[in-house]
Amino acid sequence: MFKFLVENHSLYTLFKLHWVIFFLIISSLYRKKVVQSPLYSVTKNQKYYFMIAIILLLLLKATPFDVIATQYLFSAHTLQLSLTYFVVIPLLILSFPTNFWRQYIWNHRTKFALNILAHPWLTLITFNGLLTLYFIPAVFNVVHMNFFLSFIVQVILFINAIFMWWVMINPVPEIKGLDYLLRALYIFLASLALFPIGFFYVIIQHAYFPMYLPIEGAIIPALTLIYDQQAAGGILKITQLASYSFALLFILMKWGKLEEAKEGQVEEENIRYVRGVVIHLDKKKR
Repeated sequence: MFKFLVENHSLYTLFKLHWVIFFLIISSLYRKKVVQSPLYSVTKNQKYYFMIAIILLLLLKATPFDVIATQYLFSAHTLQLSLTYFVVIPLLILSFPTNFWRQYIWNHRTKFALNILAHPWLTLITFNGLLTLYFIPAVFNVVHMNFFLSFIVQVILFINAIFMWWVMINPVPEIKGLDYLLRALYIFLASLALFPIGFFYVIIQHAYFPMYLPIEGAIIPALTLIYDQQAAGGILKITQLASYSFALLFILMKWGKLEEAKEGQVEEENIRYVRGVVIHLDKKKR
C-alpha cells in the first residue's frame, strides 16, 4: 500500500508540511498563552487532552492517511471526519481552563451570538442534520466534485460540531445551559440522530460513489466499494456512540460530585433568622 502511494504521489502530498507547521504554531501558542500564563491554572489532564487532540490531527491531516481518506477510501474519509468531530473537538474544548473561555468567549461582545449559535436544540438539529445531508450519496458526489466546496462544507460542519459539544460540556458555568438530566437526554437524542444514515450504509448492497470506482481495491484489494461503504457506516456509528458514551459518563460523574458536595449542607432558601435563632423551614410548609 505504501509503495503504491509513493509511486503515485509526491512526498509533500503524503506528508503535508504546512499542517505540521500549523499545528506546531498552535501548540506553541497554547503553551505560551495558556499553560505558562499566570491568568490560568491548567491541570495535567487538560494538557493531556490538548496533546492527544493535536497528535490525532497530525495523524489525520499530515500523513498519507489524508490522501487515502480524500482519494481512495470512503471509510477512511468517514473515520477522518468522525475522529475530528467526535473526539478531537471535545478534547480541545476540555483542554482549556474555564477562565480562558470566560475571558475570550463569554463577554459583552459575544454573549448574544453565543446564546443563539449554541442554543441546545438548534445545535442538535443543525450539526446532525448537516452531517446526515453531507453523507447522502447525491450530495456527497456533488460536494466532492469541487475541492473548494468540500473544504467549505467541512468547515461548516466543524463549527457546528463545536457548538454541539459546547452544549454537552458547558465549560462556562455562567452560560445558562441544560441541567445534567437534560444534557443526558441531549446526548441520547444526538446518538439517535445519525442512526438512519449509519444504518443505511451498513445494509446497502449497491455502490453509490462513482468517484471511487477507478481506484477500487488500489489500497486494500479485498475492500470492494460496497464493503467500503458498509465499513464507513459502522465506523460512523461506533465512533459516535463511543464518544457520546464517554461524554455521558463524564456528565454523570460531575453530577455525582455535585450531589455529594451538597450532602450535609442546608439550602439558604430554607433558612430564616428570628432574633438570632436559625429556623429551618420544611419545603412542604413554605
